[in-house]
Amino acid sequence: MDGADTPVTAPLAPVAQSNDCTFRTTCPYCGVGCGVLATPDGQGGITVKGDPAHPANKGRLCSKGSSLAETVGLDGRLLHPVIDGARSTWDEALDLTAQKFRETIAEHGPDSVAFYVSGQLLTEDYYVANKLMKGFIGSANIDTNSRLCMASTVAGHRRAFGTDTVPGMYEDLEQADLIVLVGSNLAWCHPVLYQRVVAAKQDRPGMKVINIDPRRTATSDLADLHLMLEPGSDVALFNRLLVEIVDRGLVDEAFVSDSVDGFDKAVEAARADDAAVTGLSDEDLTAFLEMWTGTEKVVTVFSQGVNQSTSGSDKVNSILNCHLATGRIGKPGLGPFSVTGQPNAMGGREVGGLANMLACHLDIENAEHRAAVRKFWDAPAMPEAAGAKAVDMFQRVADGKIKALWVICTNPAVSMPDADAVRDAIAGCDFVVVSDMFATTDTAKLADVLLPATGWGEKDGTVTNSERCISRQRGLLPAPGEARHDWDILSDVGRRMGWTKEFDYQTPAEVFREYAALSGVAAGFGRDFDISALSDLEDADYDGLEPVRWPINAVRTGGRFFGDGKFFTDTGKAKMLPLTHRAPAAKTGPKYPFRFNTGRIRDQWHTMTRTALSGRLSQHLAEPFLEIHPEDAAELGLKPADLVTVESPQGRALLRALPTDRVGRKQVFAPMHWTSEYASAARIDALVRAEVDPVSGQPESKASVVKVTRFNAAWYGFAVSSRALNAKTSYWASARAGNGWRAELADMATPKDWEAYARELFNAPDAAAVTVFDHAKGTARIALTEEGRLVGALFAGKEPVAVSRNHLVGLIGGEAAIALAGRPGADMPDPGATLCSCFNIGVNTILTAIETDGLMSVEAIGAALGAGTNCGSCRPEIAALLESVRTKEAAE
Repeated sequence: MDGADTPVTAPLAPVAQSNDCTFRTTCPYCGVGCGVLATPDGQGGITVKGDPAHPANKGRLCSKGSSLAETVGLDGRLLHPVIDGARSTWDEALDLTAQKFRETIAEHGPDSVAFYVSGQLLTEDYYVANKLMKGFIGSANIDTNSRLCMASTVAGHRRAFGTDTVPGMYEDLEQADLIVLVGSNLAWCHPVLYQRVVAAKQDRPGMKVINIDPRRTATSDLADLHLMLEPGSDVALFNRLLVEIVDRGLVDEAFVSDSVDGFDKAVEAARADDAAVTGLSDEDLTAFLEMWTGTEKVVTVFSQGVNQSTSGSDKVNSILNCHLATGRIGKPGLGPFSVTGQPNAMGGREVGGLANMLACHLDIENAEHRAAVRKFWDAPAMPEAAGAKAVDMFQRVADGKIKALWVICTNPAVSMPDADAVRDAIAGCDFVVVSDMFATTDTAKLADVLLPATGWGEKDGTVTNSERCISRQRGLLPAPGEARHDWDILSDVGRRMGWTKEFDYQTPAEVFREYAALSGVAAGFGRDFDISALSDLEDADYDGLEPVRWPINAVRTGGRFFGDGKFFTDTGKAKMLPLTHRAPAAKTGPKYPFRFNTGRIRDQWHTMTRTALSGRLSQHLAEPFLEIHPEDAAELGLKPADLVTVESPQGRALLRALPTDRVGRKQVFAPMHWTSEYASAARIDALVRAEVDPVSGQPESKASVVKVTRFNAAWYGFAVSSRALNAKTSYWASARAGNGWRAELADMATPKDWEAYARELFNAPDAAAVTVFDHAKGTARIALTEEGRLVGALFAGKEPVAVSRNHLVGLIGGEAAIALAGRPGADMPDPGATLCSCFNIGVNTILTAIETDGLMSVEAIGAALGAGTNCGSCRPEIAALLESVRTKEAAE
C-alpha cells in the first residue's frame, strides 16, 4: 500500500456561529464532496462560494452547489412532529415510535421491523442507525438508497479486493494519459470532476478520453472516442479487452503471479464471450483496444451506467480484471475508479449502512467479526445473516412480513423501482415513521409519524467522498422550528427502547470518536478502513477537522491502495473472476419495443426536495421529457413538443417528447427526478422493473422495456403564477420560477369557461381578468391581476403554445399590461431558455453574441458573457450551439 498524503490545511475553520463568520463546509449533492465557504447573513440566508483550499474542488462549484443559498429558506419545511396528520410533541412522537417498534419486535421478532436510510445522511447519523438496528434490535433489516446507486461496485470491490476499497484519488484523473468513462455522464452528474478532466486535457493535449455510453451525453463532447454500445453489454466489451491484453503480451506476469488469483479461468471465460453483442463497429472496437492497451497510465471511471444493472457486479469485475491483469492499479495516474452518486454514499458503506455489511467494512457473515462488534457495542444481539436489501425490503413490507418501517432522509415512493407497488406497500404497512425536512414528499404523505429533521446548513458531522476524503459538514444556521438532528432522534428512540447508556450521545463528536475507535478493532482483522488515529479527537479538534483521506492511523494517512500488490482477501491476493455477458432481464418485443434508460439531468438532484426550491435551477429543463430517436418519433407520428404516454408492465408516465439522435434506435431516455409534487405523471421509477443483480441486489434501472404512444390532448397550455398552481389537468408539470411558478399543461377536454378555469388554476377567484380569445384558432390568453399586479397568466391552444417563457416568468408580480403579448417588445430582447444556470444566461443571448459579436469559441463566449466560466457544465451545450451556427453558415 503506497502513497500517503497529509490533511489539507486551510485558513478558515470557524466552529462558533456568528453573523459575520464564514464556515467551511461540504456540499450535500454528489459524491465529489466539494468544499463550500458559506457565510450567514444574519437574517436566515447565506452566501456561498467554492472553497479553494478543499482538495476535491479547489474552489469550483457546479450549478447545484452554486445555488445552495437559494435552498435554505423555510418554505415548506416540516417544523414539528406529526402523528396521524395532527401536530404532536416530540415526547408523544418518540414514545409512540419506540412503543410500536418494541411491540412489533416482541410479537413478531426483530426481522419484522426495518430502517430504510440514505446516502445523504451524515456519517454520524448513519452510524447510530446501524448500531441501533443491528446491535440492539438485532436485525440486519437496515438498507439505504445507496443500494440503488453503488451496491454493485461494493460487491465487485469485495469480490476482487476482499474489501470495498477505492484504490485511487482524484489527482489520478489529472495524471492519467487515458481516461475511460464507462456509464458515467461526468459533465452533468459530477461536473467538478469533469472540469478537472477538461483542465488537465487542455494542459496536456496528448491526454485522451473514451466515453462508453449507449447514449450521447454532454460528456461525449470531451471524448476522443465515443462507444455507443448496446445497453448492458459492458462485460462483453471488457472481456474482449482482457483477451487483447493477453494476446498482445501485456500481462504484468510478476504482478499476476505474486498478487492475483483466478487469472486463467477469467481469461478462458473471456475468450468464450462474443464482443459482437456490443453492437460496435470493428473500427470503433479496434480503436478502443488500441488506445487502452497502448497506454500505460489508464484510469477507468465508472458509475451508474455500470452499477444499475442485473449484471452490474460482473460489469465492475470485468473492468477490475483488466486492471489487475496489467498491474495498472494503485499507482499515480492509473487504476479503476468508482465515482459515487450521493454525498455520503461512501460514509454509509463505511459504517455498515447496507443490509449485508457490518460497520468498518467488517462482514456480517463472519462470526469473529460479529462477536467483535457485539463486544465493542456491548450489544444484546447481532444478526447472523444479511438483512433485506432495498427491493426485498419493500416486498416484505408488501407481504406483511415487515410491519414497522422507519424511512430516513429519502423518498422511496418515487425512487424505488416499481415505485407504484412500493408506494402501495408503504401505505399498507402497519406503522410507518418518516424523518424528513418536508412533509410534502410522496413518502412523507404515507407516514403515521412524521419527524422534522435538520438539513444541510443546519446539520453537523462528517461525510466521505468518492476518493475516501472525510470532510466536515458544519451547522451554520439554527435548526428551524423543532427540527432535530437524525443521530439525536435515533439516539432518543434507542434510549426509549431501553438502551439508555448505549445511546447516551450528546454531540456528533461523541459518535465520531466511537466510530473511529471501532475502526481500530476492524483494522485488527486486517480490514482496509481504519481511522483509529481520530478516536481521541477533542471536541475542538473535531470541530476544526480538515479534509483528510483514510486510512488515518498511527503509521499512515491517506494515499492509494494496492500498488504494492497486497489485498484484503483470505489469500492476500486479488481475485480475477470468470465472467460472461448476460443480457438485461427485460426483453423488448412487439408490445414493449423500446429499451428504457433513466438517469439525471444537470441542474436537479434525486427527487428534487432541495433543488426544486431554486427557480434558477428549474429553468434549464423545466419539465419531464423523453428522449427518442427522430426516426422512431416519425414512425409514431410525433412532432417536437408533443406529449407521449410511456408505459411498461409496471407503470405509466406522461412526458414531453424530445426527438434527438443522442439516443439510438428503439432506445429512449427519461430523467428520474420528478415527483407527484411537481408533475401529474412523471414518477419514472414507476415504470422500472424490480429486477436486481443477484450478487449486489442493485436494481436494473437503465434497461426496462416500454411502449410509447402519442398523447392526443385537446389543448395545451403554459402558465405563470405568483403562487403555487392548482392544476387538475391530465398533464401538468410545474416549477419555481423567478418570484413564482411556471407550468406546462394539457388535457383531453377543453374547459367550457376559460376564465373560470384560470381563476381556479391560479387560486385567484376575485382577481381582475384581461382576456383574448380566438375561437377560430382555438386559442385563449388570460391575465389575472390583483391591485394592478400580475398574479397569473395562461396561454392555451390546440397545439403546444409558442411564447417566450422566460420573459413571462420575469413579469410575475409586475405590471400586467404586456403579459398577453407572450413575447417581449423590440426594446426587450428575449434571453430564451436558460442554458447557463450559474449566471442565468439564456440560449438566445448566447446565439446573439455568436452571430453579432463574432464570438466563435466557448472561451470567447465565457469571456464576454460569463457563461461556462463557473461550474462549466454548460460548456458542451455552448459548444453544440457554436457547431449548429457553423453548420448553418456552411449550408448557406
